[in-house]
Amino acid sequence: MPLALAPAVAMLEERQKVPAGDKTYVVGRMDGHFVVMIVCPRTGNSPATTTVNHMRQWFPNIKHVLVVGIAGGQPYYGPSKTKQIVLGDVVVSVPRGREGGVAHYERGAYKEVDRFSSSGHTLHPSDALLTAVNTLQVDYSLSEPEFPKLLAELQAKLVPDERAEYTDQGAENDFLFPDNSHHSDRNKDCEELCDLSVATKRVDRGAVAQRKENSPRIHYGNIASGNALIISSKKRNELYQTHEALCFDMESAGVMDHNQALVIRGICNYADSHKNKRWQKYAAATAAAYAKDVLLLVPPAEISNRVVDRCHLLVPFGRNESFVRREAVLSELLERIWPGTNNDNCQRTAVVGLGGVGKTQIAIEAVYRVYEEHPDCSIFWVPAVDANTFENAYRDIGKQMKIVGIDEDKADVKRLVKTALSDENNGSWLLVIDNADDMTLFFGVTSLSDYLPFSRKGSILFTTRNHQATVRLIVPKSGIIPIRKMDRCEALSLLQKGLNQSQISDNESNDRLLDFLEHLPLAIRQASAYMDKNQILTSEYLDLCESKREDMIDLLGRDFEDPHRYKETPNPVATTWVISFQNISKHNPLAAEYLKFMSLLAEKDIPKSLLPTARKIKALEAIGTLKAYAFITEREGRDSFDLHRLVRLAMQNWLEYKGLKNHVLSAIQHLDQAFPFPKHENKDIWIKYLPHAQAVLEFREHLEGWKADASLLYNIANSYSLLGQYQKAEQMYRQTLQLEEKVLGKEHPDILTSINNLADILSSLGKYKEAEQMHRQTLQLIEKVLGKEHPNTLTSMNNLAGVLSSLGKYEEAEQMDRQTLQLREKVLGKEHPDTLGSMNNLAYVLSSLGKYEEAEQMHWQTTQLIEKVLGKEHPNTLGSMNNLARVLSSLGKYKEAEQMDRQTLQLREKVLGKEHPDTLGSINNLAYVLSSLGKYEEAEQMHWQTTQLIEKVLGKEHPNTLGSMNNLARVLSSLGKYREAEQMHRQTLQLREKVLGKEHPDTLASMNNLAGVLSSLGKYEEAEQMDRQTL
Repeated sequence: MPLALAPAVAMLEERQKVPAGDKTYVVGRMDGHFVVMIVCPRTGNSPATTTVNHMRQWFPNIKHVLVVGIAGGQPYYGPSKTKQIVLGDVVVSVPRGREGGVAHYERGAYKEVDRFSSSGHTLHPSDALLTAVNTLQVDYSLSEPEFPKLLAELQAKLVPDERAEYTDQGAENDFLFPDNSHHSDRNKDCEELCDLSVATKRVDRGAVAQRKENSPRIHYGNIASGNALIISSKKRNELYQTHEALCFDMESAGVMDHNQALVIRGICNYADSHKNKRWQKYAAATAAAYAKDVLLLVPPAEISNRVVDRCHLLVPFGRNESFVRREAVLSELLERIWPGTNNDNCQRTAVVGLGGVGKTQIAIEAVYRVYEEHPDCSIFWVPAVDANTFENAYRDIGKQMKIVGIDEDKADVKRLVKTALSDENNGSWLLVIDNADDMTLFFGVTSLSDYLPFSRKGSILFTTRNHQATVRLIVPKSGIIPIRKMDRCEALSLLQKGLNQSQISDNESNDRLLDFLEHLPLAIRQASAYMDKNQILTSEYLDLCESKREDMIDLLGRDFEDPHRYKETPNPVATTWVISFQNISKHNPLAAEYLKFMSLLAEKDIPKSLLPTARKIKALEAIGTLKAYAFITEREGRDSFDLHRLVRLAMQNWLEYKGLKNHVLSAIQHLDQAFPFPKHENKDIWIKYLPHAQAVLEFREHLEGWKADASLLYNIANSYSLLGQYQKAEQMYRQTLQLEEKVLGKEHPDILTSINNLADILSSLGKYKEAEQMHRQTLQLIEKVLGKEHPNTLTSMNNLAGVLSSLGKYEEAEQMDRQTLQLREKVLGKEHPDTLGSMNNLAYVLSSLGKYEEAEQMHWQTTQLIEKVLGKEHPNTLGSMNNLARVLSSLGKYKEAEQMDRQTLQLREKVLGKEHPDTLGSINNLAYVLSSLGKYEEAEQMHWQTTQLIEKVLGKEHPNTLGSMNNLARVLSSLGKYREAEQMHRQTLQLREKVLGKEHPDTLASMNNLAGVLSSLGKYEEAEQMDRQTL
């Protein structure tokens, strides 16, 4: 307030007005001190911060800071509230409890409902100021204080018209209203609005409240500071309880956050709704008089002969107007990097993260904020790309600081600058070492670490891609700030910066594009620049990204202008990590090999066990290096890794440049050796390797047919077959066969095995005729090449029998199954899994032929044996249980069948997954049994669910889908929903005739079922005609 400045100016022995920037200061002398004064233009902590920073920028040698003015006071305090503050008294900020004398009560966190945890602790006053206050406190206790004399001198200097208002307003005008009394109209005085009879006059507050005229009392303790004016006795009392606050203002915290200031407040009201202006000027005068009494005990500062002429800002980039605020990171960073944060050490801080994640941009924004808040702090920027750029930056610093000898030809530039910055007389500074990635620069021949300065008034900020560098550079754990990818809001804001609204109107495309770019700032800037240049939409750019790998790499390789990056540093994402790749190759070749290998795999969940073998310590260090550069992240459990998607693409691009063929060949060979032959027993291994084997085979165009290639394809095909993903398995088997035919002869056993497996998959896909033809052809060749009793021949016979059964050729299937079973028992033994498979198949065919008792007996026997040999949860055991349940149902043993179907379903869901074709078959079978038990509603619901899932997994025309449709139609009929049943039966019949043929048993069953529904609908003639056709 201006009224607070007048008495302070009156204390000066000489004064003048000095313009500085956009402000004018009052500058003068007071008892040997050079003093500069200004009034904060607006109330609030932020304006106070800005005002002090501006003052320090223009007067960098300020030694002491005092905040002098008026405030509302707490009338009672101390034990049992025996101490009293009256109007005109002075409160001085002296540390109490956890506070440094000023409590920023609005800063903190809501930890629970209605529970606020304050963290607004500020700096304490400087030792020199506290010493003066303590000395005065003792003096005031031992003798009459000089303070009233100073107050009288001050009042005498004022013009007569003003003097009365700056004197004691009299005890009779000091009213303290009870807490429940509220002043309801701010436009009226208490005299005309409030009931003065309820107020307590000073004379009635006891001896402790009485004062001689112009002899206020001084109180020492905490001052509560916030951005809101306290005119509430309730809030005033709360703040006293939580912070022991004796008075309340709106500026102190803004000054004390970064200045060891002393706050002196004259009390002009009781911080309640009865605030009035009568006591303001006298309170301002008492605060100013006490401030002078303090300064009389503070030795005037000696002006050093070696003064920093001005603070330096040596940063190669302007402030980025398009910078997207990442406040969480910046707040953490700004709390550390200002030198005043730690007066006992030269603070070291590091921002660490993947290249392109925005470390340099964050550092640029941070240094400009430091410069705004602390204009007395010099800021220097040093790129550590190589030894030359480091030394050139040091030379620029030396020139800025006008270091003697810096321009000499043989000057030891780095040593001179280190010495100058290590001299605390050169003031406070922040030194940014950008791109501190290559530790050979700091600890090798050039040994740049030897030239990092140390000053308790200094602070060093490193930016680095290499987390291991922070250890070598002795950055404490608390000083390492990881920079992660942007969150959605930050990434979207950055994308929007360079584009028109019309280009980013598709929110879904925006989100998908940002996800694809991994929310990486550099990739977003590059995408934005490309879209802006070519005036395309985010959806169009996304299409380019998702079309071909080559297109994506091409996009990532496009350069773009960015004034906030070094001109000599490549901007494209595809090349920004090249330096890192090269550093890794040079310092840890195994890590480089791991990275090359990983880049050819799928980017997520790369098993540690899949990496090429190496000595344990070497492997550990290699993985540590890749994690340090943030190229990979370790998953919970520490047995697998994720590779950054864009790093993977960039690495592939680098390998293309270096020659990809050898790397692909090596990766395929390694995968082929590591990938086990897929079986149920080792599923936990191959299921993890499968996506990576699939990924590496996408680079097969770089090879011209190779045995390892075919072998890996074969294992992938077998894996998909076990998973019930028959379409993928068919595709892989055909590719395997194509490669093998190039390398091997047509009658080679491996080729025959592949044909047999392909035929088996065709059967699983419901392509029975094609499968039958292929199986017959294969059987003849295998028998010719390997002999009648070779296990592969018997497998071929078994598979052919299965297809025959699916085609409804049950007699021929039975004959072949019996022959296969007999030979397998002879060759392999009675308890061999393949022999048990033959028993299961034969029992299934017997059931299809209506020989239910024989089939039941054989299924019980088979199930027990398979469970004994393979285990309860093996897929073969579950298949046998499924078939047994089917026979029990056919025998009318529905409750037994239901129990076994439920058990089988539960185990198949656990072992195979909910959408495996075999699991869906179990659901279909259970629903059929429920229908037979008359549980039609449950059966209908289950059949609808199963039909949709089977159609999704196997296709509309697969025999299993048609079987499920038939069963659903049957249940609809049982529920009396004849028209729905008729429609579904007709659709099923039409598809079965197309897929299976008119004479297939399943087709005939559909005709029979349709005839039954037609009869129920009264369409007797059509029903009779269909019945005759079926017969």
